Amino acid sequence: MLSVETDPGLMGCPACGVVALSQGRRIRRLRDIPAFGAPVELLWRVRRWRCVEPSCPIGTFTEGNDLAFARAKLTTRAAWWAISCIQRDTASVAALARRLGVDWHTVWKAIAPLLEELADDPARLAGVEVLGVDEHIWHHAPRPGKGPKELTGMVDLTHQPDLRPGKTGQVRPRARLLDLVPGRSGRAYAEWLNSRGEAFTSGIQVATLDPFRGYGNAIRDELEDAVAVLDAFHVVKLGLQAMEETRRRVQQHQLGHRGHKNDPLYSIRRPLHAGAEKLTARQVDRIDAALAAGDPNWEVTIAWWSYQDLRSAYATKDLRAGKKIAERVLGSFHTCPVPEIARLGRTLRSWRQAFLAYFDTGRANNGGTEAICIIELHRRIARGFRNPHNVIWAHRSGPRRSKNSRTVALLPPGAAQATRRVSWSTTTISYLWFFL
Repeated sequence: MLSVETDPGLMGCPACGVVALSQGRRIRRLRDIPAFGAPVELLWRVRRWRCVEPSCPIGTFTEGNDLAFARAKLTTRAAWWAISCIQRDTASVAALARRLGVDWHTVWKAIAPLLEELADDPARLAGVEVLGVDEHIWHHAPRPGKGPKELTGMVDLTHQPDLRPGKTGQVRPRARLLDLVPGRSGRAYAEWLNSRGEAFTSGIQVATLDPFRGYGNAIRDELEDAVAVLDAFHVVKLGLQAMEETRRRVQQHQLGHRGHKNDPLYSIRRPLHAGAEKLTARQVDRIDAALAAGDPNWEVTIAWWSYQDLRSAYATKDLRAGKKIAERVLGSFHTCPVPEIARLGRTLRSWRQAFLAYFDTGRANNGGTEAICIIELHRRIARGFRNPHNVIWAHRSGPRRSKNSRTVALLPPGAAQATRRVSWSTTTISYLWFFL
């Protein structure tokens, strides 16, 4: 417990300016930054004054100081300390309240105005050249009072020098969460872009997104000069989904039921997800035997190789070679006799420019947006945020980067050293299309 007071001096009335008379002091209790693991309480001996001007409406008043805001229970520096702990130390509001020796609501009431001030700071959005967008599911069981089910998150993916040891001269995406808005729609994203103003939108050079037409339309309308880039993770995911749907359809057609433990195609569902370069010789034998037993028309085989071919476009170190693979995918998938792969080809052709832009923008992708675990981290360890408004304020409070930045792991082309079906080349597989 510490006792503090201001230096004595003259005080003018805040209304009329007449020199006021001292009316003594009163004790104001404040909580300050903890010291040596224990809460610190300040006893501020606040000076009281009385205006001697009869016509002044003020009467008596107390002194103000930057030590604390009016009617606040925490000092100003304690409030900023709490915000820094939330930002950088993944601390919960409840944990900070325990360290300060106050209630959760006391901490939140102290930091909420500061968070709102940070959110309105235009400098927070300065220097954004690569902008990513993705949805976030806030809750899965709608009920009154829980707020919107989905949120749209905007992330700064501008490249900056990599300061990690051994990474001298390299760059990495900033992956800084900029904002969260209620809803998952092109309108929500377009309204957010429009509210940022021309100064912000004119600086965006690359806009990454997942294959959602609503976000694509918003980028087309609000970011006319930006290059839209389809996220590599979502494209590969579409390929995996097409392969899995093919496997399930063939399984159902051959056996008349969903997969059982000993069914050929069901038993290799996990190895089929893996990159070909990660398969062991034993797994290769399992896959080949299962495809021979459960895939008489080669549909699953073609779907699996199409999936691997799509992955290889992103894994190739040479961007020109990767773009050639991507162009071959665009020119062939839609003609595939396997309906799931044909549908995938039509989808990719509808996103042709955004799909190929990945290879023209130095591998720009939405990976940093997908890797923002801060949103889930805030909710997963409670932090007391039970409504989306508090969460949005907390995320707007300043620069924040995910500690678990995800990079899309893709297989190198030609990595499979397998035999029989698993080792067939893409050209050989494409010949099968004309016989199915």
